Amino acid sequence: QVHLVESGGGLVQAGGSLRLSCAASGIIFSRNTMGWYRQAPGKPREFVAAITNGGNTNYVDAVKGRFTISRDNTKNTVYLQMNSLKPEDTAVYYCRSVFIREYWGQGTQVTVSS
Repeated sequence: QVHLVESGGGLVQAGGSLRLSCAASGIIFSRNTMGWYRQAPGKPREFVAAITNGGNTNYVDAVKGRFTISRDNTKNTVYLQMNSLKPEDTAVYYCRSVFIREYWGQGTQVTVSS
């Protein structure tokens, strides 16, 4: 059974930082492309960042230079370091794994106050 469990969300002031984690089980983590998505109230879910099994990364323009995605295959965990947070980053952040099939976590709330 596959589980993706996000953690690290919370309330932070604008300009602050948070580090999200997504711990995976039930998948061959090292083979998966891992990604972070977010969904703000009343808006569709959107791509934030991804990292391939080879370590290549990709970001949505809105977070380039502020967010960093990384992975630790020994811990089956992917991270999202978020710096210089803005109120518009407020959303539920979801972890996604893809290798033949895709799986999603349950999400973690990030709230950035102005």
